[in-house]
Amino acid sequence: MVLCLKLVAMLLLWAAPGSRSETGITRKQVDLIELNHFIDEEGREVFRQVIFYDWSKSKQRFHVRAWRLIKKESQLPVRQWNPDFYQCTWHDGPLLRQVRASKLRETWTQQDPERVNRALLPEDQRLPLFPPRVARNPQTANASPVRSNR
Repeated sequence: MVLCLKLVAMLLLWAAPGSRSETGITRKQVDLIELNHFIDEEGREVFRQVIFYDWSKSKQRFHVRAWRLIKKESQLPVRQWNPDFYQCTWHDGPLLRQVRASKLRETWTQQDPERVNRALLPEDQRLPLFPPRVARNPQTANASPVRSNR
């Protein structure tokens, strides 16, 4: 019974991939999450980042969708077990972002994998993971448009 209730709770919390619920949570699905540790020449970690990839069937390789620096331990990918997937979660202004993937790889490099991937697929050709947020001025949001007589 407890397992059934946990399953129902998980299904309610995880709506269809790519959906946004009324709770301010935005969720997306990708094919691979990479946890990259960028290290200097002496092996010291400079920064950590997560990189989100989708598989390109036509090119037979992974293409970067998005990336983000790890600022807090809570942003690291977490493995979930039933069903089996990895998930990254972070706050983006008022939204809670969640990205999940069935695969995770962890790398230690002296080259930034996201920048290397730009040679294969330029940033302006990437499929955005989340639509860009548009800042709205609350004072002008309800104002009527100004018309020009030109």
